[in-house]
Amino acid sequence: MQADRKRQDRDSTLMNSTSEVEELQVSDERFFNSAEHAEILAGQTTDIYFVKTREMLQHLDLQDAEVAAEIFAGDAGVFCGIDEVKSLLAGRAEHLWALPEGAGFDKKEVVLRIRGRYIDFGIMETPLLGMLASASSWATRASEVRQAAGDKIAICFGARHVHPAVAPVMERAAVIGGMDGCSCILGAKLMGKFPTGTVPHAAIIIAGDTLKIAGAYHEIMPDGDPRIVLVDTFKDEAEETLRVADFLGDALDAVRLDTPRERGRVTPDLVREIRARLDQAGRQDVQIFCSGGLDPDTICQLKEAGSDGFGVGSYISAAPPINMTMDLKQVNGKPIAKRGRIPGLTESCRLQRVW
Repeated sequence: MQADRKRQDRDSTLMNSTSEVEELQVSDERFFNSAEHAEILAGQTTDIYFVKTREMLQHLDLQDAEVAAEIFAGDAGVFCGIDEVKSLLAGRAEHLWALPEGAGFDKKEVVLRIRGRYIDFGIMETPLLGMLASASSWATRASEVRQAAGDKIAICFGARHVHPAVAPVMERAAVIGGMDGCSCILGAKLMGKFPTGTVPHAAIIIAGDTLKIAGAYHEIMPDGDPRIVLVDTFKDEAEETLRVADFLGDALDAVRLDTPRERGRVTPDLVREIRARLDQAGRQDVQIFCSGGLDPDTICQLKEAGSDGFGVGSYISAAPPINMTMDLKQVNGKPIAKRGRIPGLTESCRLQRVW
């Protein structure tokens, strides 16, 4: 009874026909083009053919058809996004099984299984697949960064490379994939973490001197906030590192290198030089944090050169989606599939019951 009531509540706002799609109006006063939560749940971000299917099944009196659907991955990766899928399918799918979030999966492995009336959840195929395809790809890239960084700190700086509506989703997925933290405020809070970051070049440019910002940072930031100072804004990185180390003394935790491509980016030789000069100055305690266009290969090189931490953005945020496909494998208890696929449920001992 409760499930029926929940289904009715969801159905009251769901796109039921092409005529409803035609009547749907988008306000001229809309601030952003991204979908709101209610619009996603109403099926307004799905492909139109799923609305047409819903309408045809009702016309044919097939609205009560019970199906089992399976979702499999086009490539190997790290599973992520089930938290949003659960919200999407609540009150729609009778039963749901999935891999645990953060679990690795193989190419063509079934990552999700749904049972219920197709008319209740079929319209959600598009957003469901998109949630898994994007989040899993970001988590997968993050796991590659984690493997390259080893026991060194790795932070996701990718929010600026994606639409702000999905930036928290991306950075949350990066943490699921193995990153130690992220800079996006909402992304970090979704994982129960405090966002990680120091200052941008803009602050130093406005102040006119790295030491001014270093001093201000030390004076006003909480005691537990690491004193990590950017050292590539105005002067040679090694020179600026020693200036900051002398200025902040024992309060300095690390320097950050973010040399732009116009000057050759951050290189292993630059890291080695700064490490050597810090050691010669008796500052073995000061760590080196690198960012700016990093990928697993450069991370390995910089780690070997002496880098203690990494900020990674576009390598994670620009990950191509991992293709996810949903197939119907049973209709009213009978095995069935389209040509090229094997009818009936796929054997999978790793799926866990969600509800």
